[in-house]
Amino acid sequence: MSDIASDPREETQEEAEIALEYELDAAPEKVWRAIAVAAFRERWLPEADLAEPEPIASIPGVEVRYRMRADGAPFAESTVTFQIEPGPQGGTLFRVLHRIEGYARRNGANDNLGPVSLAA
Repeated sequence: MSDIASDPREETQEEAEIALEYELDAAPEKVWRAIAVAAFRERWLPEADLAEPEPIASIPGVEVRYRMRADGAPFAESTVTFQIEPGPQGGTLFRVLHRIEGYARRNGANDNLGPVSLAA
């Protein structure tokens, strides 16, 4: 057993990404429309939350990626990728990958500690 504790301020690549996975009852085509067609996407992911209204990458029927921007300073940017595939028992397997770019870190003016990560 070691007496040396790890520094909680150290970050790894895994800490810069949030990955979620869901099994949905809806058909993949319906899920694709909800994430890729602006009129449908606007109902649950408003354009105001996006840095750019159009996707930055897309593989039709499979994956779409958007750039997001925090609404408060320092306006951290991130990307959110939505992936779909047919579910193992019907429906859709839906993945959300949210990556914070550049770790979005900052120090406070009176802070002698290490940087703090900001949520996107």
